[in-house]
Amino acid sequence: METKNELYKYCLRLGDDALILGHRLSELCSKAPFLEEDLALTNISLDMIGRAQAFLKYASELSDNFITEDDIAYRRPENEYYNHLITEQPNGDFAHTIVRQFFVSVFEYHFFEALTKSKDKSLAAIASKTVKEVKYHMEHATDWVVRLGDGTEESHRRMQIAIEDLWMYTGEFFEMDYVDDILLSAGIAVDKSLIKEKWMKEIIKPLEEATLILPAYTHMQTGSKKGIHTECLGHILSEMQYLQRAYPDAKW
Repeated sequence: METKNELYKYCLRLGDDALILGHRLSELCSKAPFLEEDLALTNISLDMIGRAQAFLKYASELSDNFITEDDIAYRRPENEYYNHLITEQPNGDFAHTIVRQFFVSVFEYHFFEALTKSKDKSLAAIASKTVKEVKYHMEHATDWVVRLGDGTEESHRRMQIAIEDLWMYTGEFFEMDYVDDILLSAGIAVDKSLIKEKWMKEIIKPLEEATLILPAYTHMQTGSKKGIHTECLGHILSEMQYLQRAYPDAKW
């Protein structure tokens, strides 16, 4: 397969996004504002970790190093993770959790909808399952954006702060590099330029309904495609990889 190396890295990127954000959301188990929301966020976390397993398992099949999806998930150094920077940002208050999920889920819905048309059957199959899950994630986050933005003065203030804090990480969603270009020419990857307008249109409507305003600045943080991250990722990995590093090859 001429595109094997690029496809391997593409799977890492998709798997890492789900793995890291799934881990972040798992930190909220038993800490959500009320029981129903606790269950909702935990279920979203489980969806994402299941998706991570699917993509990283496919990556392990593409690798020449005879590694498993667990090796890929737990035994890489920080600079070999390729998740979007927004997925590693702290949960913060509930407003930050919701705004982060809103930006990510709207993007993922349109991305995976496009990926279902991939010529790579494995990617298309994972995308077909994922888009059904992500549709719920998107609807859930959108409902909360409107509810909090159009709620009390305090909830509106916190939502606006969260938007200001997280907006700078959204530009990465639409970046393309040589991996994307090679796989796109083979009919495997998604042309992100075609979903940017859909993403923007999808987020504007609920924000306007909630009387929330997007920042005017356009400077965006970047680096994840090169393994460059914020300090947040290192702290996540120190927890997530502890057992594997303390007890290599441990069996339950």
